[in-house]
Amino acid sequence: MSSVNASIDVEAPVSTVYNQWTQFETFPEFMEGVERIEQRDPTHLHWKVRVGPVSRDFDATITEQHPDERVAWKSDSGPTHAGVITFHRLGDTTTRVTAQLEVDPEGFVENVGDKFGVLDHRVKGDMKRFKHFIENRPTETGAWRGDVSRPDA
Repeated sequence: MSSVNASIDVEAPVSTVYNQWTQFETFPEFMEGVERIEQRDPTHLHWKVRVGPVSRDFDATITEQHPDERVAWKSDSGPTHAGVITFHRLGDTTTRVTAQLEVDPEGFVENVGDKFGVLDHRVKGDMKRFKHFIENRPTETGAWRGDVSRPDA
């Protein structure tokens, strides 16, 4: 299992940044290798991704979501992974976005990529592209302000 941590400061209010992050179907516009995301209901997503020559489909469940604070998920199929994105208000127009992921690479290509830090590099690049994506538009593309409580252990 590999861990990835990345943070970036975004010049936008925390509500704008959070609202944009909840628009999962826009992720292919700034996430490398994400070809498509289908949001099936408020807590279930279907992803199609590409890592080098390998294409994968998987399902994920949002396990916790609180407006302007956090979005957490876990995979239901495909490579085992889980993560959380947190949003920290630094000022009226500045937000720190922090990503924490745990990934268990599946297959030869993904394991080799993991050894060479490909996932870490990709996540940091995705965060930079998200910053550019949200800072260079007049407003977020949408919002979902629902609350998903963490399941009981």
